[in-house]
Amino acid sequence: MQAGLQTKETGPVGSLEDAAEPLLELRAVTKTFGEVTALARLDATIARGEFVTVVGPSGCGKSTLFNIVAGLEEPDTGGVLRFEGRSCHAADLLGQVSFMPQRDLLLPWRNVVDNAILALEVEGVPRQQARAQALRMLPEFGLAGFENQYPHQLSGGMRQRVALMRTFLFERGLMLLDEPFGALDALTRAMMQRWLLDVWQKYRRTILFITHDVDEAIFLGDRVLVMTARPGSVKLEQVVDLPRPRRPEIVTAPEFIRLKRILLEAIEEESIKSFQSATVREQTS
Repeated sequence: MQAGLQTKETGPVGSLEDAAEPLLELRAVTKTFGEVTALARLDATIARGEFVTVVGPSGCGKSTLFNIVAGLEEPDTGGVLRFEGRSCHAADLLGQVSFMPQRDLLLPWRNVVDNAILALEVEGVPRQQARAQALRMLPEFGLAGFENQYPHQLSGGMRQRVALMRTFLFERGLMLLDEPFGALDALTRAMMQRWLLDVWQKYRRTILFITHDVDEAIFLGDRVLVMTARPGSVKLEQVVDLPRPRRPEIVTAPEFIRLKRILLEAIEEESIKSFQSATVREQTS
């Protein structure tokens, strides 16, 4: 299924030019590793300022997709990548997007501020200037007063805030977040989701967000992309017509439950296919 750009009253507000020219386009993107096809003719379009979440069965190629968009993997020939209106190779995207993996990857010998400015330092920003920029941003990330703390002194949620602050400070139009809250407890995760939406509303960065949690995908996203079982492609593109700002109680609203049912059915169908394929491979091996 081709994931075309859709707009809605409650979605990101942009100019007509922005709506006509998406930030990121992927057309017929395929990626193989030896005899394994991770992605097969995947199509997706991401609008500027949009928050898009990605769900799917385990092993469906979500991380491979992120690695391509981050410039870490080159897709097979035949697919088309366009970024900011220009055709490009995946390698051209390296350094053009900010990427936060599942683990926070904080350096234990650096305090909060020095961990947050790491990407700026790599870019050549003077240390004093980078630190001043980070210190101004600390209150927005709930880290005021913790600038001199080290990773081992922080809770899991606070470590993730530092990692996200580092990602935001690396100012790029597209942010890739790979299950950033997956290791947190349920309460902390819910709090982090609401906090992330507040920060996103202010900065309006374009976000592509992987999650295994359907509730999280709906609560955060303007759209949810459901991927097929391997080889991965976009099975379903579901617009989330829920008002923003999102309130915690929206997860019990009838429309939220309806969207959850649609997504769970799509994911379950693909999970069954994945299980059946694995069973056949075991029987024939």
